[in-house]
Amino acid sequence: MFRSLRRALCAAAAALLLMLAGVGAQTVHADPVDAADRAAAPGAGYWHTSGRQMLDAAGQPVRIAGINWFGFETANYTPHGLWARDYKSMIDQMKSLGYNTIRLPYSDDLFKSGTVPNSIDFSGGKNADLQGLGSLQIMDRIVAYAGQGGLKVVLDRHRPDAAGQSALWYTSAVPESTWIANLKALATRYRGNSTVIGIDLHNEPHDPACWGCGDTTRDWRLAAQRAGNAVLSVNPELLIFVEGVQTFNGVSGWWGGNLMGVAQYPVQLDVPNRVVYSAHDYATSVAQQSWFSDPTFPANMPGIWDKYWGYIFKQNIAPVWVGEFGTTLQSTIDQKWLAALVSYLRPTSTYGADSISWTFWSWNPNSGDTGGILKDDWTTVDTVKDGYLASVKAPGFPSGGGDPGDPGDPGGGTAACTAAYTVSSDWGSGFNAEVKVTNSGTTALKSWKVTWTWPGAQKVTSMWNASYTQSGSTVTAANADHNGALAVGGSASFGFGGAPGGGGAPAVSCTAT
Repeated sequence: MFRSLRRALCAAAAALLLMLAGVGAQTVHADPVDAADRAAAPGAGYWHTSGRQMLDAAGQPVRIAGINWFGFETANYTPHGLWARDYKSMIDQMKSLGYNTIRLPYSDDLFKSGTVPNSIDFSGGKNADLQGLGSLQIMDRIVAYAGQGGLKVVLDRHRPDAAGQSALWYTSAVPESTWIANLKALATRYRGNSTVIGIDLHNEPHDPACWGCGDTTRDWRLAAQRAGNAVLSVNPELLIFVEGVQTFNGVSGWWGGNLMGVAQYPVQLDVPNRVVYSAHDYATSVAQQSWFSDPTFPANMPGIWDKYWGYIFKQNIAPVWVGEFGTTLQSTIDQKWLAALVSYLRPTSTYGADSISWTFWSWNPNSGDTGGILKDDWTTVDTVKDGYLASVKAPGFPSGGGDPGDPGDPGGGTAACTAAYTVSSDWGSGFNAEVKVTNSGTTALKSWKVTWTWPGAQKVTSMWNASYTQSGSTVTAANADHNGALAVGGSASFGFGGAPGGGGAPAVSCTAT
């Protein structure tokens, strides 16, 4: 009903047609970070829940502010866009934009012996370390590089096979036993690697799926309990992300977006403090809903969200993660919807991690009814769309597998920072670059600013995750609201476009407070 237009993907036929005019990364300065200092930043280790919050291994609250990068669930059997770019540059750009988590959809086809990933460009050194690998091995590389950069990963069992979405968690070709066996295989594969914080058990259950009806062939809540317990039996540290259904007690909503049944029938797992409920919500570019034509729109939307899933957060039942939401932003209705939803998720600058978590749909430009954060060249950022999300972005996490380790310096110390300037692409008439700021001092930072002077006539044309001023060839960039605070050893990134190209990487200085 709501997905007749979804995922109209143009991947297989378009493979290798888009090529990135990239240049080698040029890094100016980056000091090594001590592991004990790194661990002071929120997000280290595995996570658990307490009421409506997710907490890291040290008990610090954390917020998922992430992005969906799809493709593993399609007949390409690998994330899309690798026909145009190196996967590392893609992940680096996600981080530079302020996304701290990647949701990776996959299908059970990845576990079949005959599955071969395709449509990956290896020319010019791109994706060199993926050559000859199977799909799960490519997933390993993506998880490893994401973790190295301080991003977390949520694995999403999106489909039983590459052919398309299923209403229930099983089909005649992929029975429940296969679904659970493959979930356990992934949980075992990443056991001990806290970059993978959890698994989204099945994407968008919908009619005839029910919640709390007691029919084991249709009751998604009971199936989620069976699968969640199976996952936790081999990796008890993981979070279990459970989506809603379409209809509860005669009230219908988005596929996967109806969590009204949780109040009466909560998911109960053998390991406590592991359930995160996930809702999906979309705008008119996906499908029309009655609330969009309500005369009070968009003022009516908080009440709609409260009814379907927001009450779980507001009543402190469990954390809520909006695993998918997106729009082309072409209509005024969609623009108002996105602004209202972002406000409902609670600004990070006001509420910190005591907020609703999210992963936007999607990074990919080739989602037929939403588009993506990237434009069709797989490089240029849709800064308007990305800008809507600025207030709910959140700091990244410590790099590596994550170890709660030492809680860090309790106070005092010296405020200091370093900055690394990297040119990610240069096409002659313009370029994209990113700057990584690292707290190199011995005390937490409240804010930072970075300054550099170009030797040529370059000008900033756009900047994300920082504000800037430019006087002549000198640029000063200051943190945004969501990424100014840095724990000892913590880092934040911002990116920008400039023109003309060919400027290389200038020396940068960093000032901290």
